[in-house]
Amino acid sequence: MTVIEAGSTFLGLEEPEAGAALRPHLEADGITLMIGDPCIAVEKESVTTSHERAAVVVHLKSGARVSAERLLIATGRRPNVEAWRGAGIAQTERGWLKVDPATLEAQPGIFGAGDVTGLGGFTHLAYYHGQIVARRLRGLDARADHTAVPRVTFTDPEIASVGLSEAAARAKGIDVVVARADPAETARGYIHDFHGGALKLVGDRERGVLIGATLVTPRAGEILGELVLAIKLGVPLKTLADVIHPFPAFNRVLGESLGELAATVAKQNAARS
Repeated sequence: MTVIEAGSTFLGLEEPEAGAALRPHLEADGITLMIGDPCIAVEKESVTTSHERAAVVVHLKSGARVSAERLLIATGRRPNVEAWRGAGIAQTERGWLKVDPATLEAQPGIFGAGDVTGLGGFTHLAYYHGQIVARRLRGLDARADHTAVPRVTFTDPEIASVGLSEAAARAKGIDVVVARADPAETARGYIHDFHGGALKLVGDRERGVLIGATLVTPRAGEILGELVLAIKLGVPLKTLADVIHPFPAFNRVLGESLGELAATVAKQNAARS
């Protein structure tokens, strides 16, 4: 299998540590990664073997050619504007259905949910939007909160993230504090014979709260839950650092890193005073 990525980085929407940690695992499984070399043409080529079949040939900008039996094109989603343009409903600058992010209303009595809103292309987010819309239709003042939308890529190992990346937080002018660890260097990592994972936590030094997290590890999607809640509620880092994680669960890796963030924030606050 060959994965062709036109962008200059692997998993460019995630922390750079995520792509760096996952890549060796994919390559160990026989997957070839071609990064920063966009496709410029695709053609079918007749191949004669014991059975006649059509092979796909992908031509890359560098001049390289990749041949395969099948081609999967995964370039994201775009809204089917033609289906609702005639109704006079507003669009965003990128062509999505323009809705109020809290009420999900495009117009009084007209709601948008899931991918069409451009608020996030996740099944779990669409389900959440559906719940908000259903409650509002029942007369309840339900409002969507997009503060902490989890993202999981179900590779082996999984990549799970929530909140802001370090770069995004710095671009917003946030005084960032970061902690890193490797979930493989835990008892559970040893039990699973897991090597080469990643954990990155991003905190807001001034507010003393967690604002972003990324994990590359088995069960990453399950581990992420407490971090989603922490970001959503703005739980203080000193409180998160005091959480007891069961031995030898994978989530024990969070304890030391959260403690590191909390200690860094406390040390700076003490210096300021």
